[in-house]
Amino acid sequence: MASGVVGLACSMGSAPAFAAGDDPLSAIDWLSQSVSTPGAGKAGKPAGPVKTIEPPVTSEGALPVTVSSTSLDIPSPDSVGLISPAVSGLPRNLWGAGLSDEIARAVIRDRMESLPALRQLFLTMLLAEADPPIDAGNDGRLLLARIDKLLQIGALEQAAALIDIAGDGTPDLFRRAFDIAILTGREDKACERMQKAPGLAPTLPAHVFCLARGGEWDAAALTLTSADKLGDVDKAQTALLSRFLDPDLFEADAVPPPPSPVTPLDWKLYEAIGETMPTGRMPIAFAYAEIGPQSGWKAQIEAAERLTRAGTIAPNVLLGLYTERDAAASGGVWDRVDAFQAFDAAMQSKDKTRIAATLPPVWARMQEAELEVPFASLYGPPLAALDLPPDVARIAFRIGLLSPQYEAIASAHKALDETEIFLTGLALGDITGLRAPDMMGRAIAPAFLTPEISDEARMLLEGMRLGEAILLAIEDIQRGVDGNVSGVTRGLSLLRKVKLENVARRTALELMILERRG
Repeated sequence: MASGVVGLACSMGSAPAFAAGDDPLSAIDWLSQSVSTPGAGKAGKPAGPVKTIEPPVTSEGALPVTVSSTSLDIPSPDSVGLISPAVSGLPRNLWGAGLSDEIARAVIRDRMESLPALRQLFLTMLLAEADPPIDAGNDGRLLLARIDKLLQIGALEQAAALIDIAGDGTPDLFRRAFDIAILTGREDKACERMQKAPGLAPTLPAHVFCLARGGEWDAAALTLTSADKLGDVDKAQTALLSRFLDPDLFEADAVPPPPSPVTPLDWKLYEAIGETMPTGRMPIAFAYAEIGPQSGWKAQIEAAERLTRAGTIAPNVLLGLYTERDAAASGGVWDRVDAFQAFDAAMQSKDKTRIAATLPPVWARMQEAELEVPFASLYGPPLAALDLPPDVARIAFRIGLLSPQYEAIASAHKALDETEIFLTGLALGDITGLRAPDMMGRAIAPAFLTPEISDEARMLLEGMRLGEAILLAIEDIQRGVDGNVSGVTRGLSLLRKVKLENVARRTALELMILERRG
């Protein structure tokens, strides 16, 4: 799946509140305490949250935050990326004159409800090669914020790739690499890395887990027993690790209740004792743990739907799962499987009668699951090439406009009504003289006729803070989806102003076609 990371990103969870000098700008409460960090107490007993990208505080406290000390011969980790400017369409000075902490705060804000085109733009920004902020040091605080956001939106393969480039030699980066490895089924590699790096001192639970994974069960048991006697691990963790090491010995005992929050290591330990916890209500990153063959088919499909909806895995993964075998029951996910299989078989047969009969039902199922854009990327172009009955052709046209080939499809289409004329104009970037068919269309139109950005966006652009201006546009458009339609005008205007025309058009089409309006 890693090979598709760049292509997926370029196809264009909530973060904790921040109080200066208090909580870190970027922290995930479900990260495993896999290695000891400065300020930690006894093994397995971390001393509070790990302060990953908090600005340093000196006794004088008089220097402005823009003053920093950076070794000129060591590149800042914040410049690490997977996508070059030539591919991303974003300039190398994306963050410009912005400050690391302010950019990090903007990055970690919640955008999970954004439209698909905007989610892909955001993902591309997280993965883009870019010059570090002007105050960046060598601590990689923006890199950590980007990685944490990737974890929060379920982009584990992409986060792992960033860490591979940056290196996992620090406790903060290794902790993230360790959890990614667990959730993607590569825990043995992570344990091997831990053993070969003396600077990565494992905490008790991680040490016991890795000893056992390496076949050293007696050493793991002895380590746990000694730590328990010394009070270096809490009773609940001891009970879980003891059952993990020897499940038969505790077969008659009640399974320890899961902690809150559950970490990836906790999840793996419960899975190992035969008490796998469903990931549906967990952070989306945990869905990765259930898309592999070790999980049941239904769990795999539901996990893949979450990740596909978030835009972090390729639609082909879901296609493969939907068509793997016959549905086992009816209702919910099985209705989607049935509808998808019937339509896919019709497309394979190239029988237009069958396609016309199966397209409306599968499209309704995709709308229910908010999987319209992934579906369009799979079937939009071939559907557009078919001569279908008018009622079905209307659906096919909208599906085509949600695909990456929207412009070519619009150029070749003969519009059937006023709405299709407007949609065609949006796809081609020219709505001069066209009438907007509804309120959303009227909010979109000014951005393509007389674009005008907000005062806040103008200040960011004039201050050479392009990246933050783009993030503001994403948020403005989302506010428009939620009901404040003026945000749509402002956000789309800014995207066009900074030459993100493709994103602006795709977003406008999604605003018109998808049922995401507040």
